[in-house]
Amino acid sequence: MDFDVVVVGGGPVGENVAGRTAAGGLSTVMIEAELVGGECSYWACMPSKALLRPGHARAAAARVPGVPVGPLDVPAVLARRTEFTSNWDDSGQVKWAEGAGITVVRGRGSVTGEREVTVGSDVYRARHAVVMCTGSVPKMPPLPGLSSTPVWTSREATSAKAVPSSLVVLGGGVVGVEMAQVWARLGSSVTLVVSGPRPLPRFEEFVGPLVCDGLRADGVEVLLNARAASVAPGALTLEDGRVVRGDEILIATGRKPATSSGEPLAVDDTGLVSGVDGRWLYAAGDVTGRIMLTHQGKYEARAVGSAILARVAGEEPVPWSAGAASADHVAVPQVVFTDPEVAFVGRTAEQARASGLSVRGVDLDIAVAGSSLHADGYSGRARMVVDESRRTLVGVTFVGQDVAEMVHAATVAIVGEVTVDRLWHAVPAYPTISEVWLRLLESYGL
Repeated sequence: MDFDVVVVGGGPVGENVAGRTAAGGLSTVMIEAELVGGECSYWACMPSKALLRPGHARAAAARVPGVPVGPLDVPAVLARRTEFTSNWDDSGQVKWAEGAGITVVRGRGSVTGEREVTVGSDVYRARHAVVMCTGSVPKMPPLPGLSSTPVWTSREATSAKAVPSSLVVLGGGVVGVEMAQVWARLGSSVTLVVSGPRPLPRFEEFVGPLVCDGLRADGVEVLLNARAASVAPGALTLEDGRVVRGDEILIATGRKPATSSGEPLAVDDTGLVSGVDGRWLYAAGDVTGRIMLTHQGKYEARAVGSAILARVAGEEPVPWSAGAASADHVAVPQVVFTDPEVAFVGRTAEQARASGLSVRGVDLDIAVAGSSLHADGYSGRARMVVDESRRTLVGVTFVGQDVAEMVHAATVAIVGEVTVDRLWHAVPAYPTISEVWLRLLESYGL
């Protein structure tokens, strides 16, 4: 029961920590209470994107004359989703872990002492590090009637075996807008209830209205500034007295760290948990509350694994080294896989100004040769946020069909602190949607 590293949680974050420490020669055990592969593999990223893609492909085909377009084959869509989850069977993930030299233990692990994790009656001790990668769970609002009402969370929304005839979605975040579009395109009558003036409020102000336009085009009824007052089977009552009815009600009001208190484990950039003596307890991913995105959690996990290996070797990680998750503060990319897609990295103009930067925003409609060839009537928007003192990008947002693949170029520019003067020489291929980079820089004055 003695290992160099004990990892609690076998989702994508835990897998990345364990894979890195095992590859570095440290004996590693990974403890998982549910399915190895975690939320992303079975109930989040993979099944949700598998459900979204057929509707996107059909809509894209309809925007190009000459392409036959028929209705979606719903059983085939759901079957493909299930294929991507391996039918909720994690044997393939377990085989990978064991092949990587990781010991896999089933059960719920709890830290019960210094460098000690207990699973049932078994105790696992760590010579060097315990790493908490327990992820997050849905954050349920304090609504009267909720505890006695069967509702969907993101798990039910991505694993449903049939299309509900009607669906009410409470919450205008990423899960809310993506699942509203999925089920509307699969034939459900969907109502999206958003408490504020627009969905996706953490993005640039133009993002929410453009996503709303896309949802409404698919028949979603979007209720803005609508606050829920209570819930009952098949009915959501709003504060203004309106009752919104649906066969299923999806609660998509955010997530919270999966800790006993629901509070995050505060960490530094190497993943060390604050307030713990001895430099042995680490955490990465959603449980830290830093950035609740799978790809960023995996990045933090790789940093934690590298930091542990460095400290075992008597070295100390420095910022922007492999053992420090420095990008968490300035260069986090995110994609909302609606139609139109939202691709964002860095800081919004408002966030940049609030941090004390002198910034200038450049806005453009995405109207270039590449976009006009990509789809008739292509509609999209781009914003580039420039730190005027350093003439470098600090934020970029794209909204439009198929813009997700454009965000990595912006991420590279921000992480690399490429000046706009040098970026001017990165010539976009013609005719691609990336031509918008040239137009943004021209609008900036280059």
